[in-house]
Amino acid sequence: MTALVDAAVRPRRRRSATGRFMRRMFLHPGALTGTIIFAALVIGAIVAPVLAPYDWNETDVGMRLSAPSWEHLFGTDLHGRDIFSRVMAGGRYSITVGVATVVLSLVVGSLIGIALGYLGGRIDAWGTRMLDVLLGFPAIVVAIMVVSVMGVGLVNAIIAVAIAGMPRFARVVRGAVLQVREQLFVEAARALGASDIRIMLKHLLPNVVPTLVVLGTLDLGSAILSTATLSFLGLGAQPPTPEWGSMLNSGREYMRYAPWMMIFPGLALFLSVIAVNLIGDRLSQVLDPRSKETR
Repeated sequence: MTALVDAAVRPRRRRSATGRFMRRMFLHPGALTGTIIFAALVIGAIVAPVLAPYDWNETDVGMRLSAPSWEHLFGTDLHGRDIFSRVMAGGRYSITVGVATVVLSLVVGSLIGIALGYLGGRIDAWGTRMLDVLLGFPAIVVAIMVVSVMGVGLVNAIIAVAIAGMPRFARVVRGAVLQVREQLFVEAARALGASDIRIMLKHLLPNVVPTLVVLGTLDLGSAILSTATLSFLGLGAQPPTPEWGSMLNSGREYMRYAPWMMIFPGLALFLSVIAVNLIGDRLSQVLDPRSKETR
């Protein structure tokens, strides 16, 4: 009888915890606003081939540099291409590139951080010094240095920004592992003969996942902005790719005569970064155990 009661109560508690997390996360005005904005940008990028009024690369010389109107909501660029359609399609590049960059830097950085924190000794000492050296440079400077070696292009920009963001993940994960590796469950796993790789992946990694989720969400805005910066400098996406940073680069010479060429791609970039930061800030509060009693 007791077993049946426990089996009935356990799923209810799990659903209650999930519902409480969802309420605390998405009923917050900032997180809700950020979620709506980011969801709108993602949906717009997905449905762009279907709902965009024009093909993003369709030219019309007779409509070049046309101001915003009912026919072209965001105006047109130097080649008569519809900027509204290009902004919608650009989300497929900018947001996807940002996510890919964060995933790559998160995976590589977390593996390095777990290895350094768990193994310790000289490996940790030398590895930490190398991370400190990389963290001493602004991320965008590191990214530009990597691109200058690898060459321009969107794929190389992803790798460059990922390398620039990797030390931050590694440093944070290393600090979290240093706190966890002395726990009794790690000692028990070691006593039972578990290998170092098994301990790091099965016992240490799950305990730093909440930290990685928060840091990855907060870093997504920086990744989108960094890749757009590289494209703006001509080191990332190349024309005619409708990446937001590349569109800003194409419109900078016409800022005085056709400011809409920069206003609308810049607005899309601004909204995506703000939305991700709002979601990340609230997520860090919800997943912080110290805030559960006060928020």
